[in-house]
Amino acid sequence: MSCNRIDRPTSRREFLNRAGAGFGSVALSALTGENLLAGNSAPNPVAAKIPHRLGQAKHVIWLFMEGGPSHLDLFDPKPLLNKLAGQPLPDSFEKPVTAMGEAGSNLLESKREWAQHGESGLWISDWLPNHSKIADDLCVIRSCQSDGINHAGGVCQMNTGSVFGGRPSLGSWVSYGIGTENENLPGFVVIKDSNAMVVNGARTWGSGFIPAVHQGNLFDTGDEPIKNLNNPSGVTDQRQRKKLDFLGKLNQKHYDSRESNSDLDARIRSYELAFNMQAKAPEAIDLESEPEHIKQLYGIDQKETQTYGKQCLMARRLVERGVRFIQLYHGAGSKWDSHSKMEENHSRLCNNVDVPITGLIQDLKQRGLLDETLIIWGGEFGRTPMSEKGDGRDHNPTGFTMWMAGGGVKGGQTIGATDELGLYAVEDKMHVHDIHATTMGLLGLDHTEVVYMHKGRPERVDLNEGHVNRKLFKA
Repeated sequence: MSCNRIDRPTSRREFLNRAGAGFGSVALSALTGENLLAGNSAPNPVAAKIPHRLGQAKHVIWLFMEGGPSHLDLFDPKPLLNKLAGQPLPDSFEKPVTAMGEAGSNLLESKREWAQHGESGLWISDWLPNHSKIADDLCVIRSCQSDGINHAGGVCQMNTGSVFGGRPSLGSWVSYGIGTENENLPGFVVIKDSNAMVVNGARTWGSGFIPAVHQGNLFDTGDEPIKNLNNPSGVTDQRQRKKLDFLGKLNQKHYDSRESNSDLDARIRSYELAFNMQAKAPEAIDLESEPEHIKQLYGIDQKETQTYGKQCLMARRLVERGVRFIQLYHGAGSKWDSHSKMEENHSRLCNNVDVPITGLIQDLKQRGLLDETLIIWGGEFGRTPMSEKGDGRDHNPTGFTMWMAGGGVKGGQTIGATDELGLYAVEDKMHVHDIHATTMGLLGLDHTEVVYMHKGRPERVDLNEGHVNRKLFKA
């Protein structure tokens, strides 16, 4: 028998007592992404989750220089290299296996001028003059290592942890582990600087064996970053809504007996996300609404820096709107690969990114967003001290440089070291697995606890081999 009878109204005390569980369910709904009040028992897999511990970073912007920038000419000066230029690699150095098989080539000098910048005295070459303004924000890691000797393996491992395709990308692991703060925009966005495709294509930002809803969403370059965002001519929002509702019922009926098909689940959710994006995304990607001084800060007013400046500015706008992981490719199609004409190639590419990257960090900082946004810079590997074709450098995965800034990173410091010629990492080595584990740690995630069961095996982002480097963290 119901005790809530009309002839005996519920007292205030009884109402509050019974409503307590209801208030709890509302809070639970917010935390799990479930619409419990609407009777939907299926949780939203990309809803924001509480991390394992308090991490300062809430977002990641990965500045990926595809092709392999030369650490020896940017952040890791080697006086001995110039002293021995033109001579063979000394016998005291183990001969490396190189992509082009020319390990016996003579040493190639670095023509850069070097200076220390900021209160920290961080070494930066004249190829990145504007980076002097952000020197005290950067944590330069000179001892990175990868197993990928060529671009396919190197890009694959830097993104997924493995030189072989098929595993989830770091962005997908972050989405799986912590979700997104804005369900009207993708949680993981990828933007390229040209129509050229990144090595390995969409697998580079794929979700591998974890649910497909966590894969990256590619935004195009140019005037229309998101294709087909607007309704076709004559189709109103109301008509579009009814169409999607009908499709949703059909898809859900089909999915009910196929719940293990994550691609189908992702497709169903993508329709709803696309509808929500029609209302939210145009404002998010509208760079014209930015004041002129901000556009100038990112170099959008200059031809050489316009493209990457737009990418960096869009990344800031997406961070402001809760997007969790943003990957900005520069040199898509391995443009940073400098087997020859190193001076010409790197001079042009550094000029493309120097102002936009500096502007991004300065802008995030002045808006109070740098502390919660982790910036990662680097490519799939570095370059060798030995020459190739007389004026270039080969791939070097055994010791190269990346840097991080913001998001709980202690700036103004250099971690690790390579040998006197910059060939091998010799101190505080950080393998790709360690870089991934450290990134997760800065987000407040214990990488050993972010696990997905695949074919009966517990899988992690670091292939069970990574360690968090606490030297990067602020005290």
